[in-house]
Amino acid sequence: MNLKVVSAYFKFTNQQRTGVFLLFVIIIILQGVYFFADFSFAEKEYPEKQQWMALQSEIDSMKSSRFNEKPKVYTFNPNFISDYKGYKLGMSTQEIDRLLSFRKENKYVSSAEEFQGVTKISDSLLSAISPLFKFPDWIQNKSVYNREKKEYTKKDYEKKEKIILSDINQANQEDLIKLYGIGEALSSRILKQKEIFGCFVSMEQMNDIWGLSPEVLLQLNKHFKVLLPPNFKRIKINDASLKELSQFPYFKYALAKQIVTARSMNGNFDNIEDLAKIKDFPVDKAKIISLYLEF
Repeated sequence: MNLKVVSAYFKFTNQQRTGVFLLFVIIIILQGVYFFADFSFAEKEYPEKQQWMALQSEIDSMKSSRFNEKPKVYTFNPNFISDYKGYKLGMSTQEIDRLLSFRKENKYVSSAEEFQGVTKISDSLLSAISPLFKFPDWIQNKSVYNREKKEYTKKDYEKKEKIILSDINQANQEDLIKLYGIGEALSSRILKQKEIFGCFVSMEQMNDIWGLSPEVLLQLNKHFKVLLPPNFKRIKINDASLKELSQFPYFKYALAKQIVTARSMNGNFDNIEDLAKIKDFPVDKAKIISLYLEF
């Protein structure tokens, strides 16, 4: 290669040399500014931010204390145990029925031992739930209460006319409209519900009918009772098909499918307690459902 051609690229005029020199000076100055100048900005303090941070700390402490709290255990009067409450406590339907039958006689248990005598629950279950029992003073002093009640009873009190209970499964719209508070709409709704189930098995099913006030429910229970028709056929839970189970109003298709699956995997169901172990089973309706089933 010709050196003269190459050296021509490295020859500068006086102006070019001056420009290159000034460029180096500017670069050095900028480097010095970069290394020695402080470019940080003082962060502004906002009082609102401090208030929010304090509030957030308080919320965090409240959440922490809440998670550390133990769940409260509430006492209850065992005389008023419902089907669902009894099931959650571990009682069987037979034990719950014994208590309900005892209460229908207008009797009350006043101690844990008397509760066990009525329901026939095991000693282990009694020891587990009896600390939660809370009896009111008037139950614990039944003798005093009964004596005071007799003192206030008038001898010349007129006896109320005895009401003859009619079968709700035989009632028609005209029979229902006779009751105060029931018109054509409510009576039709009751009869429609009876048609869906085929028949009622318990007066408790009146509670599920929309629009019936407590006063109307009281009138229904005062004038009607449930008598199963002679041709009433229960669902054979261990033989019924998926289609038959899904047509039962208390079972949705998904639940009926779970029942069939559990039956094929674990064998036949012996009682309603076995059936209630299935996920999404309506345990609050277990007692009523059991009256429709045959095990």
